[in-house]
Amino acid sequence: MVLRRIICVSVAIFLWTSSAAVRAQSQDNEVTPEVQQLYAQAQAAQQRQDIPVAIEKYRQMIRLAPHLAAAYNNLGRLYFNQHDYAHAAETLSAGLRLNPNMPTASAMLGMSYLETGKVDKAEEPLEIALRANPKDALSQITLAKVRIHLHKYDGAVDLLKSYTEQNPKDQEAWYLLGKTYLQLSEDSLGKINQIDPNSVVAHEVAGEIDESMHNYDGALVEYKKAIDQAPNRSEPHLHMATAFWSIGKWDSARTEFEAGLAHDPNNCTAHWKLGNAILEANGEPGEALTHLNRAVELCPELMQARVDRARALINSGKHDQALPDLLAAEKESPDEPSIHFFLASVYRAQGKTEAAQEETRTYGRLKRQASEGVAAQANESIDIKSTAH
Repeated sequence: MVLRRIICVSVAIFLWTSSAAVRAQSQDNEVTPEVQQLYAQAQAAQQRQDIPVAIEKYRQMIRLAPHLAAAYNNLGRLYFNQHDYAHAAETLSAGLRLNPNMPTASAMLGMSYLETGKVDKAEEPLEIALRANPKDALSQITLAKVRIHLHKYDGAVDLLKSYTEQNPKDQEAWYLLGKTYLQLSEDSLGKINQIDPNSVVAHEVAGEIDESMHNYDGALVEYKKAIDQAPNRSEPHLHMATAFWSIGKWDSARTEFEAGLAHDPNNCTAHWKLGNAILEANGEPGEALTHLNRAVELCPELMQARVDRARALINSGKHDQALPDLLAAEKESPDEPSIHFFLASVYRAQGKTEAAQEETRTYGRLKRQASEGVAAQANESIDIKSTAH
């Protein structure tokens, strides 16, 4: 049995090597002086940019030397460069059957299949090309597009991450990566609804989608359903609180933030937004400070909490204590107008008139820039709408 297997393997190897030898011998026999002359004529035509003549010379070569894989490769490249992808695919495929070890031909074949809509056939030759040359950026991005078309998003992400590491300024690649992550996210959300469309998680997800589209009424309805099902979980309360906070319903936001913090007391963002809601509702600065101090303690880099803490301290008449938070926030976000407004208030209280005036001027300049930016965007939108048909 073992001897028979060895004989079978030996025969297989012999047949493969014999076949390769026959192909090589056929190619050698076919390279006649006439074929060599046609090759020279094709090259000369390419150099003078007479592509139709070059194509015809390679076609004549193939008729005389049908086993000459390189001729198919060269002809296929000409078709490819002329955007004649159907003929490119046909020619390159024929050449690769004669000699599969032509990575460039494999790459062009995959790209040609993609261009002609034969996406299901494009993946394999592109994979072959990348195995031969893993740093081939064009094959990477093309294979990623193919996998996106085939809904193989995980494989597309891997390729796009590798590609963007090598080409960090390619905006299309970043767009494709983001689009692919978005599709994976949508698929995951779809699975949630398939499992149980009435679960707490499903309602939270639906609420987040509504909120992202500024449909706050719809979001609040979904979050309420989630709270009714899981009143002792922090997430539904905090989701609803943030929705209320986003539309300026400060008292309702406060109620839900407090409910969420009862189950998640170390959530620094919730402490900050609760403190902010208290300030916006003209509540007690000291009450707001309790939560803002906790937010900064838990997350020292949360500059929004530092700005609101400074605001609460200013409202309490403690201007000197507000200064360190404002200076830290200014360093982080020097173009935020509100920081300069509060700095002006602090310097004024300290008797630093010149510094207060400078901060007031900076505040005014940044506010004007922000207003001009909004106005310019609005005007552009109006212009586009007025010229649309």
